[in-house]
Amino acid sequence: MSATARLPLFPLNTVLFPDGLLPLRVFEARYMDMVGCCLREGSGFGVCLIAAGKEVGEAALPQPVGTEARIEQWDVEQPGMLSIVVRGHRRFRIEDHEVERDGLLTASVRWLDEPAPQPVPEAQAELLPLLQAIIGELGDRLPPPHHFDDAAWVGARYAELLPVPLPAKQRLLELDDVLSRLEIMQQFLRQHGLLGAKGG
Repeated sequence: MSATARLPLFPLNTVLFPDGLLPLRVFEARYMDMVGCCLREGSGFGVCLIAAGKEVGEAALPQPVGTEARIEQWDVEQPGMLSIVVRGHRRFRIEDHEVERDGLLTASVRWLDEPAPQPVPEAQAELLPLLQAIIGELGDRLPPPHHFDDAAWVGARYAELLPVPLPAKQRLLELDDVLSRLEIMQQFLRQHGLLGAKGG
């Protein structure tokens, strides 16, 4: 049975996948305090796609499934502005949420079970050279470790990197079947002429 936890949330106009890197600029007091607490305690926060509302101002309504973010780098660019880089860890589903007095959204979340690592099937092996080339061009923006032998990792990186509409990215995040995600990414690439035609 999946465990539950209490997690501060950072609703954004982006979808964070497990093992993905996300640079953020933090300036609102509620999020500065949240980041400070996470750094002190070595804890994480939840990144969720915004379902309704905006990133700044009143607490936005989050999508029900998000990803725990852990801070890997931080820097004070200027007074009142924090630059952080977070890495996605576990996915979660929000069970209930509330707005604290400072405007920070906190939620009771249930961690989602992740499948055991499995290799990319032969039918999707053509996805690997293209992803390796893309990551090679990105350089420091997507540093190692790279897990090309893990179907979940490969599918998640494609879902992040490709210009897929945000609602579709959210559905890809919510998919428990990592092989289905790979098949969807393969179909998208073929439709956009980035892979050879089927059987070619």
